[in-house]
Amino acid sequence: MLPDTAPAPLEILNRVFGYAAFRGPQQEVVEHVCAGGDALVLMPTGGGKSLCYQVPALVRPGTGVVVSPLIALMQDQVDALRALGVRAGFLNSTQNPDERRDTERAYLDGELDLLYLAPERLRVPSTLVLLGRGTIALFAIDEAHCVAQWGHDFRPDYLALSDLHERWPDVPRIALTATATEATRTEIAQRLSLVGAKHVVASFDRPNIQYRIAPKNEPRKQLLELLRTEHDGDAGIVYCLSRKSVEQTAEFLAAQGITALPYHAGLDAAVRARHQSRFLREDGVVMCATIAFGMGIDKPDVRFVAHLDLPKSVEGYYQETGRAGRDGLPSTAWLAYGLADVVQQRKMIDESEGDRAHRHRLAQHLDAMLALCETVQCRRVRLLDYFGQSTQPCGNCDTCLTPPESWDGTVAAQKILSTVWRLKRERNQSFGAGHLIDIVTGKRTAKIEQFAHDELTVFGVGADLTEPEWRAVVRQLLAQGLLAVQGAYQTFALTEASGAVLRGEQPVPMRKDPVKQARTRARGTRGDAPAMPAELAPVFERLRAWRGATAKEQGVPAYVIFHDATLREIATRSPATLAELGTISGVGENKLAKYGQGVLDTLGADA
Repeated sequence: MLPDTAPAPLEILNRVFGYAAFRGPQQEVVEHVCAGGDALVLMPTGGGKSLCYQVPALVRPGTGVVVSPLIALMQDQVDALRALGVRAGFLNSTQNPDERRDTERAYLDGELDLLYLAPERLRVPSTLVLLGRGTIALFAIDEAHCVAQWGHDFRPDYLALSDLHERWPDVPRIALTATATEATRTEIAQRLSLVGAKHVVASFDRPNIQYRIAPKNEPRKQLLELLRTEHDGDAGIVYCLSRKSVEQTAEFLAAQGITALPYHAGLDAAVRARHQSRFLREDGVVMCATIAFGMGIDKPDVRFVAHLDLPKSVEGYYQETGRAGRDGLPSTAWLAYGLADVVQQRKMIDESEGDRAHRHRLAQHLDAMLALCETVQCRRVRLLDYFGQSTQPCGNCDTCLTPPESWDGTVAAQKILSTVWRLKRERNQSFGAGHLIDIVTGKRTAKIEQFAHDELTVFGVGADLTEPEWRAVVRQLLAQGLLAVQGAYQTFALTEASGAVLRGEQPVPMRKDPVKQARTRARGTRGDAPAMPAELAPVFERLRAWRGATAKEQGVPAYVIFHDATLREIATRSPATLAELGTISGVGENKLAKYGQGVLDTLGADA
């Protein structure tokens, strides 16, 4: 039971966070947790998951304990809360003994509203003793997908979190994640003993993100064109599969005059911290990274996420692309995808550790990702379908804006499959894509002559298609499971499904790669991100400059002061008094007192 003096959740939302109303299922979750109930919450990145535990922590007596794997970001998370007037702290390995003692004392004295902990700290007996000496309002388990073995970011320390309920049975728990299939959701609930909890699944749709997947053709140059034509000066993340590719991509972009930084686990910890800090605090920084970067990044104005290599799963892809456009403003999710990606991923699965069932599950993840890449339907429809949700074609992805053609690729498939079959049967040989394409197109290379492959009956049967078109055919045969990658040299072999195609019993529909995809900026749809007239752009930029100077002075990321969406609304409505400024979304009581006069002075300077 809450005390009669407890503030109402809506009053906290308005006074502290500056929002007039909850969005989507937030209110349902908040009221349930405030009343002492457990919850498992799935909301997309930018959907407002944090408010689902921050508001109850301020309503319920005691301290909300947030379990998060994001040690490198805890300081920024705490800074953002303190800017709102929330008493927040953290305990992790980055602190010195004095800092740790100060935080522990504040907790025991009831002077913390929220306390952030890494999951491994809960395995330290002294931490459990400390928590037992104070009053806990709730436990929030953030990034809860980390508990799932088949999720995309498994963390063993999360497995011990089910013990929280046994030690503190009367303290409500809320587990939150931005992505999970029904199977992953079931596993999270079982591992965290939340089977009987309230399960809330919001829509996974991010309408402000434009999903685009381009045929790979010199991907760094393609990326550069994207940045120069659509995202000049914007902050963004570029994901690469290898550390080497991360560094080479960052060097390439930097040589083109773009502020680009590398981030991967092989870099010195101080370098990673410095690069992450610059990305969070400076405008227009592009971070080139492996997937180790980005989880929990609260930077709201990431305008694009680009993948130069194929993600291993749809869940991973969704989580990574979701780091764009957290503020609801137009953003781009762009992926360059080609034949080599499919070959590489198939090979990695074959060589992966684990039993046959493990490799089968990895293959299922990849097949779903390939289906998303090869679809001729709306990307958003396909993406949401993977998570068990339905929607209408969005009109804001590449397949909606430039509908791809499909064609009957059965004869082309038979030509490639027949070439693989004849090489194996007649010569006991196997080769990779390049050589197979040389055979069917009738190209007389030194290798063709060396092996006398111009004597094969299939030599030259595919002169009707260009080399890029044949590479697309081979890619789609791999994606459809009609070809398999084998051995260290990544040569091709037939599969069990190949026979039906060769016998003409199974048609092979294929997607025709567009020659050039339309360049169309993503469009936003959020009601709290109003369109801003072009004549107000100078006002907006002046507000951004004020925000940047204030953030630098205080040593915090700019978004801790105000989000872009809030500055846009300020520029559009041009409040003349503190009272008027206080009605704008994102301007809470503490921020109004702290920054209100600075905003008004900045607006006045434009008059």
